[in-house]
Amino acid sequence: MAFFTTTTTTTSTATSTTSFNLQPFFFFFKPSISSFSPINGLANSASSSSSSSSTASYSRRWYNPIRRRTQSHYRSSLVRHWVEADPPIPSHQERFMVVSYNILGDRNASKHRDLYPNVPSIYMKWDHRKRIICEELIGRNPDIICLQEVDNYFDVLNIMQKAGYIGSYKRRTGDAVDGCAIFWKADKFRLLEGESIEFKGYGLRDNVAQLCVFEMCKAESRRLVIGNIHVLYNPSRGDVKLGQIRSLSSKAHILSEKWGNVPVVLAGDYNITPQLNIMLHDRREMSGQRSCHPDQVFGNEQQTGNLLVLMDRFFNGCWTDEEVVVATGNAESQVVVHPLKLNSSYATVQGSTRTRGFDGEPLATSYHSKFIGTVDYLWYSDGLVPTQVLDTLPIDVLQKTGGLPCKKLGSDHLALVSEFAFTPIREDSVNNTASAIISAANLSSEEEDSLV
Repeated sequence: MAFFTTTTTTTSTATSTTSFNLQPFFFFFKPSISSFSPINGLANSASSSSSSSSTASYSRRWYNPIRRRTQSHYRSSLVRHWVEADPPIPSHQERFMVVSYNILGDRNASKHRDLYPNVPSIYMKWDHRKRIICEELIGRNPDIICLQEVDNYFDVLNIMQKAGYIGSYKRRTGDAVDGCAIFWKADKFRLLEGESIEFKGYGLRDNVAQLCVFEMCKAESRRLVIGNIHVLYNPSRGDVKLGQIRSLSSKAHILSEKWGNVPVVLAGDYNITPQLNIMLHDRREMSGQRSCHPDQVFGNEQQTGNLLVLMDRFFNGCWTDEEVVVATGNAESQVVVHPLKLNSSYATVQGSTRTRGFDGEPLATSYHSKFIGTVDYLWYSDGLVPTQVLDTLPIDVLQKTGGLPCKKLGSDHLALVSEFAFTPIREDSVNNTASAIISAANLSSEEEDSLV
């Protein structure tokens, strides 16, 4: 496990094609007036007045109102809208906003250019995408930002610092040059503790994750754990994906307990879809699935669940014993139990049928020539409630772009944005928090008396 350091210095669908119907073109003549030169203007004027022809010459150009109307509609259709929780959450509860965003690493964008055949080169360049991405982030004004696929960290840091953010970065191990980054508003949160997870140390590839414990500057009793992860992409290694998520969840729980059972938010690109491969459920068990039949995997509890997770390859075969160990971390168990009760903020706040699937998750958070679907999530635990989320874009709107990135969107992913509110603090929670602070800070007995 690597220590977490802060810095205060400086997805398969076919490629969409566009068909064009012949439309009537409207031609009109626009007079083109000769330019007036302050030096020889009098001569030009005299020449013009002596001419029997008009002073205006005419040039012909075509005008297609249908195209203009389409372009205007395209720009407006990329606008995303906020969806509020129903019923609304009381406004007096302390709130904060979190963003999770895979910003498409510059190296990956260049290495996998075949994924973006319809995207003009100018929109793939990092200088263009960096500006668009940072403008979007700062414009949303979030309190905490979790980024994935960051390989130009200091470029982003320099911009975000000017907007009042502090940042921390963890690069992937191995030959990869990208990693995860967390930014937070210096006037909203202070960092109490942080650590990074190198999954390579657990035999789970070169992916990494970050964990931070934050305290609100103006409400010191409000603390939370933020996790940020970019899970392995490989579609055939659901066991590794599950193992990485299991490790992050377990470590997040340990930090939560250490600081008084504070709530947790886990953000990231999980590289799993709600419909395929690893299935997400509101349950505390992650099934390692050795059986080939769903009923045997979930038993009678598949409808009652309490937390997070799993199955892979029901129709393509079972996991091997080795894969089960990788996923569960235990050769004797097919099921991993972790103590966090996690829910998805987007599935909790209902959106439009144009943007959401039957499970409440977005229909798409990522789009390129080989994939359109959902792989990004914002999960939260008890102690928090989502008050609103920034809805994603409809599938047809995304397809009209021809593929992401585009002129207005700097990545092949959409940023997930959710505002959370802390739930009211119970009396027993206050005592638990005080005890945790004492333990974490290793205070003296006199200081203990002053806190309790």
